[in-house]
Amino acid sequence: MCEKAVYPGTFDPLTYGHLDIIKRAKRIFPNLFIAVAANPFKKPLFSLKERIKLLKQATADMEDLVIESFDGLFVDYCQKRNIKVVIRGLRMISDFEYELQMAYTNHKIAKDIETVFFMPHESYAYISSKLIKEIACLGGDLSNFLPDFIEKTLKDKLKNRCELK
Repeated sequence: MCEKAVYPGTFDPLTYGHLDIIKRAKRIFPNLFIAVAANPFKKPLFSLKERIKLLKQATADMEDLVIESFDGLFVDYCQKRNIKVVIRGLRMISDFEYELQMAYTNHKIAKDIETVFFMPHESYAYISSKLIKEIACLGGDLSNFLPDFIEKTLKDKLKNRCELK
């Protein structure tokens, strides 16, 4: 049995969909790592430090959860920590092509790394960070999509970047 896995992402912002996958993966993999990407190709709203802080706050009740950042090749991160299983979320069929491409590429680089796909609960399947940010900019209620403290932090962060109603 494999007891260790990693769930990578940018988590910008962390949503209930992410938390659903984290909780379900944790039931299967006792030692779960959350790897927050410092991806130079993406321009996250929240800094790496802020995203890690929000993740730690949202998962404070979970034991044996490691939350840390990584940069560079993800397979290098996995190999340094001797992690063989990668958790990825598939919300919609539109995610599948990109996620499959990433899984095959990671496996080609490191043959011992396998990707396991989780589908979030259907209540969260349509949530995307882009959509969340748009709703926040328009002053919408985000309580169905992310924890209250993240909603407040997100709206505070966006105050000077978009006009809130």
